Amino acid sequence: MLKDRLIDFNLDTSKVEQLEKYKEMLLEKNKVMNLTAITDSDEVDVKHFLDSLSIAKTEYLKAGKTLLDVGTGAGFPGLPLKIYNPEIEVTLLDSLNKRIVFLREVIGELGLEGIEAIHGRAEEAARGEMRESFDIVTSRAVANMRTLLEYDLPFVKVGGHLICMKGPEHKEELKESKNALSILGGKLKEIIEVKLPKDITHYLVVIEKVNSTKDKYPRAGGKPKSQPL
Repeated sequence: MLKDRLIDFNLDTSKVEQLEKYKEMLLEKNKVMNLTAITDSDEVDVKHFLDSLSIAKTEYLKAGKTLLDVGTGAGFPGLPLKIYNPEIEVTLLDSLNKRIVFLREVIGELGLEGIEAIHGRAEEAARGEMRESFDIVTSRAVANMRTLLEYDLPFVKVGGHLICMKGPEHKEELKESKNALSILGGKLKEIIEVKLPKDITHYLVVIEKVNSTKDKYPRAGGKPKSQPL
């Protein structure tokens, strides 16, 4: 059960109940809409909830911080992190409106405040008021690192951090991303190894925003993906 998996996080009963309700709504909605390819209950606990909450054990998730989850999908990691720490302000961004409708249902059902779900594409949203306005930006299973940096770093305040949730491919991707990091104003700060149950190892690649991103980025027309920096 999810609550048994959450013992290490020392969550109070109400937070555990919120996470369990979120899981219940996710699996129920997934019967009629593709929200997750992972449907086994224990796999959902480990690969969605515990994986998302791995960020909660870092120094970055502090009260009063603003967090943007780009390409949030079914809400991971942003929604579990909000439940874990209600004192952070969370924005969930996704390009598929039906996911946003679902996330708003969950937010309403759980009575969460200080969190919003926004429908939009990263390359468009980063050109408005959201640009360079977040302390923390997260992305999980969204894109190759070079592409991800161009989507995400424009949202990060100078002095803030981008946390990319990656698998073992992160080493090779980082080697290929040196140019993109330099151009976009980022600098590798640290790589945190995350050990999950079922012998799963993931990595939190933490990028510090050291310089403002030039206005021309992110490029439009799918170029971050088709022609990565």
